[in-house]
Amino acid sequence: METLVIALGGNALLQRGEVLSAENQYRSISLIADAVGKLAKKYRIAIVHGNGPQVGLLALQNLAYRDVPPYPLDILVAESQGMIGYMLAQQLSAYHPSQPVSTLLTRVLVDSNDPAYQQPSKFIGPVYQPSQQQELEQKYGWNMKLDGSYLRRVVPSPEPKKIIDIEAINLLMAKNHIVICNGGGGVPMVAEGDSLVGSEAVIDKDLASALLAEALDADHLVILTDADAVYEHWGTPKQRAIRSATTAELAPMAVNDGAMGPKITAVSRFVQRSGKVAHIGALKDIDAVLAGTAGTLVTP
Repeated sequence: METLVIALGGNALLQRGEVLSAENQYRSISLIADAVGKLAKKYRIAIVHGNGPQVGLLALQNLAYRDVPPYPLDILVAESQGMIGYMLAQQLSAYHPSQPVSTLLTRVLVDSNDPAYQQPSKFIGPVYQPSQQQELEQKYGWNMKLDGSYLRRVVPSPEPKKIIDIEAINLLMAKNHIVICNGGGGVPMVAEGDSLVGSEAVIDKDLASALLAEALDADHLVILTDADAVYEHWGTPKQRAIRSATTAELAPMAVNDGAMGPKITAVSRFVQRSGKVAHIGALKDIDAVLAGTAGTLVTP
């Protein structure tokens, strides 16, 4: 049986601008729960989810209650792993009651000297109007950047180096569990002597998915998002969906743009290191994306 790693974007689990309610997230998850359960008859599956909107909401709720010091980001990432993992597991079990599903709190090693700590770039939380930037930065001490036409908070996003809990993931997958792991890119950990301690950061879930797929010797990596494919000349009259491309052909698009660029970087890294294939496509098209009739197929 082949191994498949599925990466779900935090925004794929919630439409942009939609209220970040449990009901709305359950609705989005239900769109793929049946399809993923059916895929489990053909593949060993690990699911990685983003957490940008969710961890940002937890941070806001965290700040609202002033009688307790705010919890650090690593704990909020762990909270989001449990929250989203639970909702995914519930929907998967509702559609496929006999399919075992496990949510695993996953820690990921990063480098404390990663330059990302001096250059916050990872979008988290809800969107704001650009006119609110000065108010938000003064009120919360946040770093803010434009995400398209909106404003969002940015936090450090160091490179994932090692999946600390890979042995547990392997054990569960060997028992045919769908394993929900590496949520939000994993809880970021740094080495301090012989110990590991949590770090104030949010790891990019696409890069963490590529690292997981490599560690699992996966046959496929598929990144599902709210875009139906990779496009060239995006936003112009010449825009065109790219249905198949090599990593070399996509290399000029592998830029840190906070949108499709990191996804291209992640799948290209997996394809180059493993010699396997990867896919980028829309959440609703998962079957067609894997079949190569939708989305973008990335080959060596």
